Amino acid sequence: MTGTLVLAGTPIGDITDAPPRLAAELAGADVIAAEDTRRLRRLTQALGVQPKGRVVSYFEGNEAARTPELVEALLGGSRVLLVTDAGMPSVSDPGYRLVAAAVEKDIRVTAVPGPSAVLTALALSGLPVDRFCFEGFLPRKAGERLSRLREVAEERRTLVYFEAPHRLDDTLAAMSEVFGSDRRAAVCRELTKTYEEVRRGPLAELAEWAEAGVRGEITVVVEGAPERDGGELGAEELVRRVRVREEAGERRKEAIAAVAAEVGLPKREVFDAVVAAKNAEGTAGSRNATPVTP
Repeated sequence: MTGTLVLAGTPIGDITDAPPRLAAELAGADVIAAEDTRRLRRLTQALGVQPKGRVVSYFEGNEAARTPELVEALLGGSRVLLVTDAGMPSVSDPGYRLVAAAVEKDIRVTAVPGPSAVLTALALSGLPVDRFCFEGFLPRKAGERLSRLREVAEERRTLVYFEAPHRLDDTLAAMSEVFGSDRRAAVCRELTKTYEEVRRGPLAELAEWAEAGVRGEITVVVEGAPERDGGELGAEELVRRVRVREEAGERRKEAIAAVAAEVGLPKREVFDAVVAAKNAEGTAGSRNATPVTP
């Protein structure tokens, strides 16, 4: 009989948020795979638990190499508990690779629900939470970050991101550029910890605030794009939407068709707006060109 893989959610800040079942799983697991064994030790001490099982490290650097070893333990009947530094394993943390490998071998996978920075930030943001998208961490490079943001510029669902504190100002500035300076957002810092803070406001205002420097664990919640009636959109906005899609990698023909479907207008109307803008840019360039004298 095969064993069971248990994904255990751990507190994102306040240790007293740990569910009672977490202590029981830590005490009874045959193997505990931990993102950081030192943090695991602090967690078990705080909960008054003495693990009986073998403890191994399981982090981004050794995830690929250690997964087969853990799968073998599961196939041998072991109960393997996976814990990360905070929150639920595999959600922007190690774990997905092991879950996929276990599922492929028909090994039972279950979870100990726990605190979630994503859901906590959504609940505190004051923004719509009936529909949302979790986007994880944005790329570090500026160009790739802008490209990723442009892919969701017209997403109507609320967006949730994780971000490092030293990159927060650049990220908020990029969001302001792509989503619009007036788009509402909330920066949630140090959730459930002593210095918890939720800063709400337009993206431009939040970007300016973050320039002074921010510390701690950061979750950013951004309002989704407003729903607009295609008939109310001007040519300039239609052209902007097409360009956003082109910059994200779509061919112009596909971008025009997507924007037309999105706003409920004929493709010809969007196409004409793009052509007119291109012609206007060409005319302006001709006027500004320096004449060549013979």
